[in-house]
Amino acid sequence: MTVIGLDDTDSRERGMCTTYVAATLAERIEAVGASVDRRVLVRLNPGVEHKTRGNAALAVHTDLDPDSALELAREHLDLAETGDPRTNPGAVVAPGDPDRVPEDVAAFARAAVRDYHEVGDAVALADRAGYETAHAGNGRGRIGALAAVGAWAAFDDWTYECISYREEDRWGTDRAVDRESVFAAADGAYPDAWDTVDREEGYPVCVPRTPCPILHGIRGDDSSTVRSVADAVDGEPVASRALFVTNQGTDAHFRRIDGFDAAAEGRAYRVDGEVVEAPETREGGHVFATLRSVDGETTEIAAFEPTKRFRDRVRALRPGDRLTVCGEVSDGTLKLEKFAVRELVRTEPANPKCPDCGRSMGSAGADQGYRCRDCGTSADGKVEVPIERDIELGWYEVPPCARRHVAKPLVRGGFDAPVHPER
Repeated sequence: MTVIGLDDTDSRERGMCTTYVAATLAERIEAVGASVDRRVLVRLNPGVEHKTRGNAALAVHTDLDPDSALELAREHLDLAETGDPRTNPGAVVAPGDPDRVPEDVAAFARAAVRDYHEVGDAVALADRAGYETAHAGNGRGRIGALAAVGAWAAFDDWTYECISYREEDRWGTDRAVDRESVFAAADGAYPDAWDTVDREEGYPVCVPRTPCPILHGIRGDDSSTVRSVADAVDGEPVASRALFVTNQGTDAHFRRIDGFDAAAEGRAYRVDGEVVEAPETREGGHVFATLRSVDGETTEIAAFEPTKRFRDRVRALRPGDRLTVCGEVSDGTLKLEKFAVRELVRTEPANPKCPDCGRSMGSAGADQGYRCRDCGTSADGKVEVPIERDIELGWYEVPPCARRHVAKPLVRGGFDAPVHPER
């Protein structure tokens, strides 16, 4: 077996897509008589500064010999949009089974999803492992390419995406996709296929808005389901189609920590805490609250405007509520991707009511308790009264239109409390 890793072939402005480069490479491998076991799409740390859009790296698992694989990989790096100085493609070719890579290569892949790497570290590790590399520009793509090589051994939760590609003369033009067919296919396949649409926003999430070659990408837990949904979408002609095994929808980017003192910029965490300041809506519609973790550190948590209705879940929180929050730290703020309500404040202090007339008592003066001005009855202090809450125990998530590729939709299950999925 041979594993070919690829990364950083696309551009924010010029388009292209590393999945397309990997798909065409796989087609070329099959054309020369070798077989392709799988195409792997790995979403790396979404907080990395140099990412283009979804920070995806790709791997092709094949029985092609390593020398021929390296030659073809070099040829396909020519598809990269190197006219953009921020595009610095790289390839890594690794002989051997993908589930038997050295442990330090698998560890490199895990860290690439949760942390940061330098190009020099990737090159040095590839050399030690006996891998060949190729690159253009500064070759930063060798980081993701090596991570893609190690991913199969690094992770055990995998989903699928079926990606349909456009005819080349249509790249950069408006996509012609029948909206009704997308929503009908999404309804019929849910929950095995997820994040195809955002029903409440009326938005087809599976159709990108960038100048890349992708027409649509269907994601889910079952390979036959994502293929059938792709087949059911009407629109412009499909030039080619490829199925990828992927870590999308797995929450592989989160690291569990006990407190915010262990949090660092550009990384994603899962942490428990208590709301200590009421949520506040600020300019732009962004919603902020303050959370104190078990180590006593406090930080702001935020639901930004693009998360739409998710902000109402945050607005419903009160001081004293206990949560588990998940999100990326950016500029000292944890940007919420999902959270679980563990305990809710169910009462609040209120002036006692007069047992005779039922009216609320007023203060009788400093340290003198409360008194009914009409009846003369008195009480020592405030009482706890039940309050209505607009939120329940369990997990809440951003809607599909705001979901990161690697974030796990609640509908996939496996969570430790009731779920309230968005669809």
